Amino acid sequence: MIDTVIFDLDGTLLYTLENLYKSTNYALKKCGLQEKTINEVRNFVGNGVKKLIERCVPEGEKNPLFEKCLSLFKEHYSATMCNDAHPYDGIVELLDRLNAEGIKCAVVSNKYDSAVKELCKKYFGSRITIAVGESDSVRKKPAPDSVLMVMKKLNTKNVVYVGDSEVDIQTAQNAKIPCISVTWGYKDIDFLIKNNARVIVENTAALYHEIKQISSQAPDTTKTHQE
Repeated sequence: MIDTVIFDLDGTLLYTLENLYKSTNYALKKCGLQEKTINEVRNFVGNGVKKLIERCVPEGEKNPLFEKCLSLFKEHYSATMCNDAHPYDGIVELLDRLNAEGIKCAVVSNKYDSAVKELCKKYFGSRITIAVGESDSVRKKPAPDSVLMVMKKLNTKNVVYVGDSEVDIQTAQNAKIPCISVTWGYKDIDFLIKNNARVIVENTAALYHEIKQISSQAPDTTKTHQE
């Protein structure tokens, strides 16, 4: 039986794109660099803040303004990250339902660790047992390290991973645990299918159903649920 669900944060539990977009363009503008559209930022997220800025700044880390831009982003985002963020529809109720059934909920994200912990505390409180973000002590996703670390801390092997991107699919594969992909985040269903999503859900009712289904039988075909 599944006793733990590990979630991605951005695009899975929380809508944060508006904040990421505004902080990215704040940093780019301050550095005299071309600003990005919200869809460009949407396509650049998933591999951590450093990679986001690397993708936005011409020549990435080779650009002499890269470190300044990254620092400005973190400064702005840390001060504004709660301004436009909100849980997706049904997420808080889903976490409450899982907790009530004795299923632990955790977060593993490529966002920097202090932001992950602050956002989880503000929006989810005790519903999230452990929240882990990017740090120097552990390789970020798609390496399985942070997921395996959470599994060890919670003393469980009966885990399912839930995310909205190809990074999450790869992370679950690397950790050798099942993955459920959600369509309300930053990647669309066609992209998820092309990136080897096996189970795809379109709302939290379907997500809950699939978590319970995986408890008894591992998925073996690509399927999409609407409930």
